Amino acid sequence: MELKPEIVEKIKLLDEKYQAMGQNLSSYLDGLLYANYLTYWDYIHLDTLLSLQNPKTNIPDEEIFIMYHQITELYFKLCLHEFYQIREKENLDLIFFTTRVGRINRYFEALITSFNIMVDGMDPAQFLKFRMSLLPASGFQSGQYRMIEICSTTLKNIVAKDVRANFSDEVSDEIIDQMYEHLYWKDGATELATGKKTLTLVQFEEKYSDTFKDLAKKFKHKNLLSIYKSLPEADQKNQDLKMALRQLDVNVNINWPLSHYKSAVRYLHKDPVDIAATGGTNWQKYLPPRFQRRIFFPELWSKEEVEEWGKSWVTDVTGIR
Repeated sequence: MELKPEIVEKIKLLDEKYQAMGQNLSSYLDGLLYANYLTYWDYIHLDTLLSLQNPKTNIPDEEIFIMYHQITELYFKLCLHEFYQIREKENLDLIFFTTRVGRINRYFEALITSFNIMVDGMDPAQFLKFRMSLLPASGFQSGQYRMIEICSTTLKNIVAKDVRANFSDEVSDEIIDQMYEHLYWKDGATELATGKKTLTLVQFEEKYSDTFKDLAKKFKHKNLLSIYKSLPEADQKNQDLKMALRQLDVNVNINWPLSHYKSAVRYLHKDPVDIAATGGTNWQKYLPPRFQRRIFFPELWSKEEVEEWGKSWVTDVTGIR
C-alpha cells in the first residue's frame, strides 16, 4: 500500500532529527514496531498510586486523612512546577508571568474549596482515636509548602513577625542562613508546656534545613517578589498581574491556613482545654493568619490592609475574635 505524502514527510523529518543526533531512525522504528500500546493505567501508574494508602490503624476514616494529604502534596508539586518555569524562563514577559501565577492560584483554590473533606468529611471521634497512632508526624512537616513560601517572596517576609525588623533587605547567603533560624513556622512547633522544640520540628529540620537554605539562595533573586520588582514599571502597574499576586497572598497566607484552622477548631478544640495537635504543634499560635501577618507582596497592600491582615476572615468563618 502506498504511503500517504504526509506520512512520508514525517518520516523524512524524523530521519533528519535522528541523523542530527547521530542516531539511526531505523532502530527507533524497530522499537516502535515492537512496543506495546500505552494504557491509561500504566501511564499514570494507577496500581502503584492506589497502593500508597497504608493506614496505621483499622479506623475507617484514617484512609480519608491519608488520601487527602497525598492529594495536597500533588497540588503542591504542581505549584512548584510553575515556580520553576518562572525561574528558568529566559526573557520572561508579563503574559507568561501572569499566566503562571494564575495557575498557582487555581491549584490553591482547588485545595481550599476541597478542604471540607477534612473539616466535615471525617468522624471527629474516629479522628481523635487514630491521630494518636501518627505521632510525631504532622501536616506541619510538609516540606513542599515551605518551598512554595520560599519561592514566593524574599526570606525576610517569612521571618517571625516579632524579629522581622532586625533584618535588612539584604539577601546575601550569610544573611539567608541567619534569617532561616527565625522563620515564622518554627514558633508553631514548640512544645506547649516547655517551649522546647518538638520532635516533629527536630525531625523536620534534620530532613529539610539544608534543602530550604539552598532553595532560598537559588531563589533569592528569582522569587516572585524579586521578579515582580525587576519588571519594567509599566508591567508592575498591570492590574491583572497585581491582582494575581494579591490573590496568591490571600490564598497561601490567609485562606489555606484558615482552612486548617477551621479543621483544628472542629477536631481539637474542647472546652475548657484545647487538645494538642498531632506532634504537639501549637496550632492556636501557628495557624491564625493575623498572628504572624506574613505577606509575600507587602508593596501591593495598603497600610490598613496589612494591619487588618486575616482578621476579618477568621472572624467571619470561625466566629473567633
